Amino acid sequence: MTAATVIDGKQVAASVIEAVKTATSALETDAGVKAGLAVVIVGDDPASHSYVTSKSRMAKECGFKSIQHTLPAETTQEELAKLVQSLNEDPSIHGILVQLPLPKHLNSEPIIQSIRPQKDVDGLHVVNAGKLATGDLATGLISCTPAGAMLLVRRIHGEDLSGLNAVVIGRSNLFGKPMAQLLLNANATVTTAHSRTKDLPTVARTADILVAAVGQPQMVKADWIKPGATVIDVGVNR
Repeated sequence: MTAATVIDGKQVAASVIEAVKTATSALETDAGVKAGLAVVIVGDDPASHSYVTSKSRMAKECGFKSIQHTLPAETTQEELAKLVQSLNEDPSIHGILVQLPLPKHLNSEPIIQSIRPQKDVDGLHVVNAGKLATGDLATGLISCTPAGAMLLVRRIHGEDLSGLNAVVIGRSNLFGKPMAQLLLNANATVTTAHSRTKDLPTVARTADILVAAVGQPQMVKADWIKPGATVIDVGVNR
């Protein structure tokens, strides 16, 4: 049995950061535009706060104008909607990210759908989800995590995934669904598996490319993996 090759995610991330820095400074030099990202967080969920801190730090490192709105847990639906509306109308803000999950009393769906599609950097607006589903990757915004996972897949298999079976475990709007769409767009034969899938190990063993996005550590076992398969793990466990 040959040893597994570990994909160096940090190396890929570093090359993406360099490309973004270059594009950001070119935009500023050529068009006089400084990229602006606004991150909105409601309440005090520690996981959400650590995500938001790293997003804000990365935006600054890449040369963006980075704005963070930290709202108290008791913020009302109306107050949050008003803030998103003001960010929609702010010409210095090009991307809006509302950190999920929101506190229980808030309804996230109308908030997400109220973000202008061209500012919806998480790709959760129905316009962006629809563009991805119809194969319009040029003008639709794609959630960064599946886009990043595709970079890793392409490093191994190239642009065209014709003839390869891909299995995505997870069907969230933020990752599982867009990941399946991106793989399909690259000509893979795609199966979306999830908690209701019958005999998940057998389904997983059909995969040349297995992408796991489940919040359960060590759910995918070694004997679920076909020899030579590419495995991308996206789950975060604390």
